[in-house]
Amino acid sequence: MNYLRLTGFLLLLLPGLAANAQSKKKSSGGGSGSGSGYSTGIGLRGGGWSSGLTLKHFLGSGKGVAIEALLTTEYKARGGRLTILGEKHIGVPDAKGLQFYYGAGFHAGAYQGRYYFADDRFYYNGRNGDGYFLKGNKDGYYYDETTYLAIGADLILGLEYKLPDLPFVVGVDYKPFFEVFHGYTGFYNDAAVSLRFTF
Repeated sequence: MNYLRLTGFLLLLLPGLAANAQSKKKSSGGGSGSGSGYSTGIGLRGGGWSSGLTLKHFLGSGKGVAIEALLTTEYKARGGRLTILGEKHIGVPDAKGLQFYYGAGFHAGAYQGRYYFADDRFYYNGRNGDGYFLKGNKDGYYYDETTYLAIGADLILGLEYKLPDLPFVVGVDYKPFFEVFHGYTGFYNDAAVSLRFTF
């Protein structure tokens, strides 16, 4: 519900931000010096594993280096995650506005145990007597209501396109990540589409 409120708030801000971005572009001659055609972008990221907000900001070096922050939640797990990524952008020759990028980073989040482990790969008979799936139990699940911290490392590969004459960038990315949750480790694959408002 909080994501819906935040999304609605962002959509209300877009017209004012667009006018501000256009006036800055006219007064400064446009461009960010990064080769990306923008300096900051904020929007939504929808993926196969997680979805949420994305904020990308290019550093002032003009070398195509950006920091991206993702605030996401998973479809099956009850909780959320903050991911910070450092990215290097490289323009695609003969394709104005199109960039390839790669990078790495880390994340931290928190999830309730019974929702996080609602996956066949994690059902087991118990560790120290606290099994998440008890084969003889008619209900099938051990209800672990505790919220646990999850931490991990991320890689990202992506392609994004800055729309000409519009303050938007569209991107696709592949973001595999490694995670540690309540003493268990896992490697996951995530791919997503993003739409950011740029200024």
